[in-house]
Amino acid sequence: MNVAELGEVLGSLGEPKWRGKQVAEAIYRQRIVDVEGITPLPKALREKLREEGWQVGRPSLVQVFTSVDGTERYLVQGPADGLTVETVWMPEGDEGEAGDTTGEEAGGEGGGRNWDRATICVSSQVGCAVNCQFCLTAKLGLQRNLTAGEIAGQVVAVLDRHGVEIGKDRVNLVFMGMGEPFLNYDNFMQGVRLLVEEVGLSPQRMTVSTSGIVPGIERFAQEPAEIRPKLAISLNAPNDQVRSEVMPINRKWPIEAVVDAVRGVKLRARERVTFEYVLLGGVTDQPKHAAEVARLVRRTGLPAKVNLIAWNPGPGVPYSTPSEDAVETFRRALGAEGVPVYLRRPRGRDIYAACGQLKRTVEAP
Repeated sequence: MNVAELGEVLGSLGEPKWRGKQVAEAIYRQRIVDVEGITPLPKALREKLREEGWQVGRPSLVQVFTSVDGTERYLVQGPADGLTVETVWMPEGDEGEAGDTTGEEAGGEGGGRNWDRATICVSSQVGCAVNCQFCLTAKLGLQRNLTAGEIAGQVVAVLDRHGVEIGKDRVNLVFMGMGEPFLNYDNFMQGVRLLVEEVGLSPQRMTVSTSGIVPGIERFAQEPAEIRPKLAISLNAPNDQVRSEVMPINRKWPIEAVVDAVRGVKLRARERVTFEYVLLGGVTDQPKHAAEVARLVRRTGLPAKVNLIAWNPGPGVPYSTPSEDAVETFRRALGAEGVPVYLRRPRGRDIYAACGQLKRTVEAP
């Protein structure tokens, strides 16, 4: 719930609606986890809320796995049905935000912690229906959408765990966890609004990645700049033929249809669209593929950059990680074509926290 909705709840109990702001401040800014902790409210009112069955429904970090590189993967459980999703904390990020110059990149001082900046990877669904052939999450299928509160709650829980100070510490959000955000559009965007308006995060520190859900991109293009995250397209192949093999969604919305939809997004000053590209050994990592990708990106006419991701292995997924030489050759080839290109560092591979590895792995590998 946002401030207005919380105000309605308090109003229905005979209280002034402005008390909704007190509750929102406690939940989202102070990160209070139970009604009793909302001390600006009179004790009698807190007791009444409890009697009425109200509770702070923040998801719980029921298991934590820590990588040798400091990355943390969380098994996150909501209060409703016990289903879990995964959220990832990456201290110092993974270089995915490199080249973003939208005026929100100055960082804080890290509050004396052992990180100066961090990235939180957020899930939007329990499982995923898109069925990308190289992604471990696809093995789950889609079990259900997350609510707006579950989406925002992941972030609040992780911010709380690390004592993040909004406005001081530099934290980026990437909606690149389990699920396809644009197949859960309303809940996803309401979650974003909660994070912007109630938690106080900047949308220019957020990036949403889509596999190319054209109706979702068209809706996204209508969102006001003050609430809209940056956009990343999960491209992962140099042409429609290869992309349809590794991403079946391409048969419904091929590359050109996706690009046409992206052209409708009114970018902020100095903002770029990101094309995410997973390098699959022997499948999408050849120099000829780099030349095709360069032509494709130039043809879009968009201010754009390419983020390269060397495929992260997962059991039962029939691909291989490209060699370091192949990755570097691909990166250099794109750069030589004048395409801004960045290599995302794999984070948390040893705990199945890296891109494409999230699958509600209950036990650490």
